[in-house]
Amino acid sequence: MKMKHFLDVTDYSQQELMKIIETAMDMKKSGWKETLKGKILSMFFFNPSLRTRLSFIAAMDKLGGLAVDLSSGSGGFPFEFEENVVMDKSTIEHVKEAIPVVSRISDAVAVRASELVTTAPKSVEVSSWNEAKKDTVITSFTKYAKVPVINMESNVFHPCQGLGDAMTIMEKFSNPKSKKYVLTWAYHPKALPMATANSQFMSACDLGMDVTVAYPEAWDLDAGVIEKAKARAKLAGGSLKLVHSQQNAFKDADIICAKSWGAIKHYGDWDKETKAKEGLRHWIVDKEKMGLTNNAFFMHCLPVRRNVEVTDEVLDSPSSIVIDQAENRMWIQMAILDYLIGENNG
Repeated sequence: MKMKHFLDVTDYSQQELMKIIETAMDMKKSGWKETLKGKILSMFFFNPSLRTRLSFIAAMDKLGGLAVDLSSGSGGFPFEFEENVVMDKSTIEHVKEAIPVVSRISDAVAVRASELVTTAPKSVEVSSWNEAKKDTVITSFTKYAKVPVINMESNVFHPCQGLGDAMTIMEKFSNPKSKKYVLTWAYHPKALPMATANSQFMSACDLGMDVTVAYPEAWDLDAGVIEKAKARAKLAGGSLKLVHSQQNAFKDADIICAKSWGAIKHYGDWDKETKAKEGLRHWIVDKEKMGLTNNAFFMHCLPVRRNVEVTDEVLDSPSSIVIDQAENRMWIQMAILDYLIGENNG
């Protein structure tokens, strides 16, 4: 099989994605074989990570392989990514040498590199959205790698989260087609990445669900991502709708997924964004809004700010499946790794 990366779910057909999800569900239910014996996954975290780091380490171990965490103490590397640059500043190695070396020793490479950091104490200084969405770090890794590259979250996509969520939904609804899925923006004191939100609603579209994305005006997601999602929804027999009212969105929903993200309109000007969302604290998931749904399950990628994004009452209720959701990251990543570099990959 031709070498394939895992950068974005839209690089795969819906049939291929379903095969990966079904493999993950089979592994969880019936066990697994050590299909990655002798295989090495090299992981580069340019940002902090809890669930993604742990779940990839566990996934490789269960399949008989080894995950090597190459993150430095600060979570970054002094790599140079620009071409034709005079390297007389702080960078000490170009990816043109570093990644081919890693490729010689590893069977796959996994990368997390997002400008906005969920766990940072405050919004970080970033470039413009047009620059950010080029995803320079992971694009450079992909350009020079001779083995599959896995996106553990970039500026634009977090496909492992999206596919793990799809698996969780399929555990609750064996046939999720035409079920109503709502991704709702939630208030957060910081500007957060869009990558998770993009991959979450994209994966729901791939399941053929009737997807609604609810957010305040000015918090639009990237237009190119929306267009891709509309096409994927149509292909799967579902739909995609964008609204600016939580109450309208929640009506008769089967899944409520909460996620905050920074406004493209104010990207990089976080003082302006903070002022713009001062009156948006009511964008929270609470018992009253959940009462509008069709006994919906509540989802969140974690970490979550209690009583800011969602109330304790909802998060601690039987409808909350956030722990299942987090566990399934390991199972879906086992299936992704098996698909990319397993004994019978692809």
